[in-house]
Amino acid sequence: MAVRRGGSGKRKRRRPDEDGDRNQAGPSASKTFWEARNVKVPRQILLSPNTFQTDFNMTTRVPLILGGGTFGAANTLVARIHTLPEAQAVVDLYTRLGQKNIDESRVYGGGSSEEYVGQLDLHGLTVDTKIYPATPGDFSAANIQKVFQESVKALGPHKIRVYYLHAPDRTEAGKAVPFEETLEAINGLHKAGLIQEFGLSNFFSWEVAEFVGIARAKGWVQPTVYQGVYNAVERGIEPELIPCLRKYGIKFYAYSPLAMGLLSGRALTTESDGTISSAPGSRFQPTSAVGGLMQGRYQALLPIFQQLKEVLDQNGISMSAAAQRWLQHHSALGPNDSVIIGVSKISQLEGNIKDCEGGPLPEDIVRLLDAAASKAVAAAPYYAFQ
Repeated sequence: MAVRRGGSGKRKRRRPDEDGDRNQAGPSASKTFWEARNVKVPRQILLSPNTFQTDFNMTTRVPLILGGGTFGAANTLVARIHTLPEAQAVVDLYTRLGQKNIDESRVYGGGSSEEYVGQLDLHGLTVDTKIYPATPGDFSAANIQKVFQESVKALGPHKIRVYYLHAPDRTEAGKAVPFEETLEAINGLHKAGLIQEFGLSNFFSWEVAEFVGIARAKGWVQPTVYQGVYNAVERGIEPELIPCLRKYGIKFYAYSPLAMGLLSGRALTTESDGTISSAPGSRFQPTSAVGGLMQGRYQALLPIFQQLKEVLDQNGISMSAAAQRWLQHHSALGPNDSVIIGVSKISQLEGNIKDCEGGPLPEDIVRLLDAAASKAVAAAPYYAFQ
């Protein structure tokens, strides 16, 4: 189970001057936005009519990373924000709140997501991106070089911080590209100064250990970041993967903090008889692109979510806030890890960050989330791609 951090007292908020890092940010902060958080507007050093620099940092226990996959052309994979002005507004607010990283992949938006980011003013944000094995053999040295150059071209002036293998290449046994060939190509990128860190995503723990072993034996770059699914109901990483990562000093970046939107509070609706079902038009509907997958994974949890909603309503806590606060205070994550938050509009970014700033949850809510996670094991037993 996850490590719980008890205590209902208020967390000490860091003062703006407690961290020497200064982050470039976008247009001047909305006064009402800062006032709503009881935060004194930080000192601003004017750089141009449209930008300023601030030394303010958000007060979340676990750092946040912006999921850039929602930027991209219409009718493409996971893209929700389809215009550059909308994407720029999200980035401006995100940087103004003291955040530092954006997460990408060559596969997001069919490649258009990286291209959108390449045209944005990131105000000093660092970019992480990935190569996805769409076809067998995509992790060959030659293809890694090819796809990496595509990412470099798409991202334009923005350098790559972490370069991930997005998922394992599950080519038929004996025909997959050896890890050693893949890692040698990644090491070449690192040695040339083209990437700062190497990351893995959606691999099993034994595969992580194999990459580390090869890297140590060859003197090559080791994986320092792992990105995987983790939320209040999907905790498959806890028994095996987390101990593996801690042993090798690898950070964990959690994606899908709202369980594909199930924990957003918008995927479910309360019927006239008080029962909970999938909301019309939501991704939980069988007719949606991922509806079948979501129902297969989460249908058994609906009775528990009905109890959970009742308790949350009594405490004045939204479903999404409970999910984010669980990750911040009751999960296996620490201050060196991160949570990736995705948004479809700027108001959602404000709400997500506000949710992450909340304190520990009441014990009865934590118990209900534990019960939901226990039931989810049968439906979603694996944390890695099969």
